[in-house]
Amino acid sequence: MASSLTKDSASTSGSEKTFFGHPRGLATLFMTEMWERFSYYGMRALLPLYLIAPNGLHMNPATATAIYSVYVSLVYLLAMPGGWFGDRVWGPRKTVAVAGAVIMIGHLALALPTEGTFFVGLGLVAIGSGLLKSNISTMVGQLYDGPDDPRRDGGFTIFYMGINVGAFAAPLAIGTVGENVNWHLGFALAAAGMALGLVQFLLGTRHLNERSLVVPKPLSAAERTSTLRKGMIWMAIAAVFYIVTVVTGVYTLNWILVPITIAGLVIPVLVLARIKRDKELSAAEQSKMSGYIWFFVAAAIFWMIYDQGGSTLAIFADSSADNSVLGWNFPVSWYQSVNPVLIMALAPVFAAFWLALNRRGKEPSTIVKFSSGLVLVGASFFLFLMPLTIATDGHKAAAMWLVAIYFVQTVAELTLSPVGLSVTTKMAPAKYASQMMGVWFLAVTAGDCTTGLLSIAGVDLNGTGVVALQAALAVAAGVAIFMYRNKVKQLMGDVR
Repeated sequence: MASSLTKDSASTSGSEKTFFGHPRGLATLFMTEMWERFSYYGMRALLPLYLIAPNGLHMNPATATAIYSVYVSLVYLLAMPGGWFGDRVWGPRKTVAVAGAVIMIGHLALALPTEGTFFVGLGLVAIGSGLLKSNISTMVGQLYDGPDDPRRDGGFTIFYMGINVGAFAAPLAIGTVGENVNWHLGFALAAAGMALGLVQFLLGTRHLNERSLVVPKPLSAAERTSTLRKGMIWMAIAAVFYIVTVVTGVYTLNWILVPITIAGLVIPVLVLARIKRDKELSAAEQSKMSGYIWFFVAAAIFWMIYDQGGSTLAIFADSSADNSVLGWNFPVSWYQSVNPVLIMALAPVFAAFWLALNRRGKEPSTIVKFSSGLVLVGASFFLFLMPLTIATDGHKAAAMWLVAIYFVQTVAELTLSPVGLSVTTKMAPAKYASQMMGVWFLAVTAGDCTTGLLSIAGVDLNGTGVVALQAALAVAAGVAIFMYRNKVKQLMGDVR
């Protein structure tokens, strides 16, 4: 499948096949990521709708939002241990292969029409996604001759296009089948997508760098024994605890949701505190970490609002929006294709815009871009107040209101997310250079877990007061960062 995307081009050997001028292995990783994202975003588009549907699990919207938020937070929370497995146990290539198989099995479990297998499937998909996320990006980097290879940035750009191609196509295919034919057939289609990705990955591994087979820092025999023993002890404690809650009849879904959401808030704090307290860091590195905490907290607020595009907005669309264009009705899950298609359309525009401003010496600083992204995501929820107000007394809000919200959120994402990734790598202490990207993902975890806790507490996230409060919080955070920009710049040191 990936071979159809390759072409002959000039290379050092004169006859070596490349992928748009890049190493042939990029095609393998591009297609693997595209199909994995196809399965992930397709299932994610169906998830909140299936949870509240009368012919699904028929849960209330608060519980559905909590489950959705906890699931998304788990994917990003598990990215750190997933990277650890690649670095210390299996190596990137084996970890990605195992991850693909786990994800496929998870989607197949979702396709079974029982509630128990459904939640097992969610857990498996989250584990597999966490294992795959960091390691496949590592393999992309290994295709190039170090960080100074001029093709490297372009290679990652092509790779990330695969994410958006998969994310765009998934709701249109999986969402349509799930909503209009059968929910579980939709989940099965997600499994088929991951199976295609896994098969082409295994067939194309010969094009990957041999370093992807290497375990960079393998566990010693003593470390392996200790890690296995600790893991088994914690698994046994958890198993006994949940068996007791089931046997005594006190078990509810919150016995799973609450511990995960609390962990998703506590773990980021502990990780940041551990790095900040490290006495081996220089004074400059300590200062940068103090500055980074500003960005981390602001990013958590951003993702708390942004990721509700797949839960709060989707549930609102299902019950209160006129999901039609010129009289033609479309599935609610199709809204989840708006963001990726806008990303593909607007990302080159933003890149050219920043470059043009830079040439004139007028490009905004990292802090200004970050604060702008926060203000914009807050503005998207102020905009959300309009359809919420319209959708009363049986009225339906027009679909374009939701499209407008997703548009503003996409602009906010393009303003903040690339900057956040960049500033994370620039401000990372040398000792934690390989771990800091996982720390950035923890901001997503913290934001989604905040949403999850609000939902577990019974807060109506589609209430105008709550929406307005979240919008005001994001705008206030953006303004605060801008007002204290000189202090943050001082903490950032030589990073701009």
